[in-house]
Amino acid sequence: MGSGARARGGAPSWGRLLVGALAAAALALVLAPVGVLMVRGVTQADVGAALASPFVRASMQLSLLTSAAALAFVVGLGTPAAYLLARTRFPGRGLVDALIDLPIVLPPVVGGLALLLTLGRRGPLGGALAWAGVDVAFTTAAVVAAQTFVALPFYVRAAKAGFQSVDRRLEAVSATLGARPWRTFRRVTVPLALPSLAGGAVVAWARALGEFGATIMFAGNAAGRTQTMPLAILDAMEADLNAAIAVAVVLAAVSLAVLVSFRLLARVGGRAL
Repeated sequence: MGSGARARGGAPSWGRLLVGALAAAALALVLAPVGVLMVRGVTQADVGAALASPFVRASMQLSLLTSAAALAFVVGLGTPAAYLLARTRFPGRGLVDALIDLPIVLPPVVGGLALLLTLGRRGPLGGALAWAGVDVAFTTAAVVAAQTFVALPFYVRAAKAGFQSVDRRLEAVSATLGARPWRTFRRVTVPLALPSLAGGAVVAWARALGEFGATIMFAGNAAGRTQTMPLAILDAMEADLNAAIAVAVVLAAVSLAVLVSFRLLARVGGRAL
């Protein structure tokens, strides 16, 4: 009774202390490396000079452009797929659901090789495109394809959960009021699932922006054409560590800024509902 009274009286139990220590260790594991990077970037690396460098500006511009294009493909392709998986029962649904997650567990380098074998000049799809005069491998389009490949599952997971959380009765009410399915989807289903859709878009965009392995395998590392910021960091490390740190700080800052912006938009969308 004494030990139970002490636990109820507010003194932390050993179990709570252990949980707190593990939680603090998990937080430190995430924050410590990023914090050291930021401090090193501010105190030693010249971030301003890095931003002014044509090398950095070109890779940043390319990263933002390709990740935005990849996000458009992810949302355009992933939204119907997520809705289908959330609302429809069909043979092989479980297999399809599992296969969409494959890029999450597949090593990025393997994904890049798979894309190269498929969309390269000698691949089944790439050969047909090459015959039509379109090359994909080792071009900017290959960067977008690699980013879309790795980011798509993250959006589909979140969007599927969002569609599953929508109260079907509200959609039924919309239908009884004469709204067609497409109007119900736009005016009822999507607004209700918007926080999940926005959250999935955040994660997908961040994954696309930071993509490295599949990009270098399928698109190469050509400055101004396929060299995104993660690849630019690799190049910079070979010549100047401080320059690489500066580029990494810029990439982390851009990622954080867009992440916060998307989170705020998702929160505003959720309150508007």
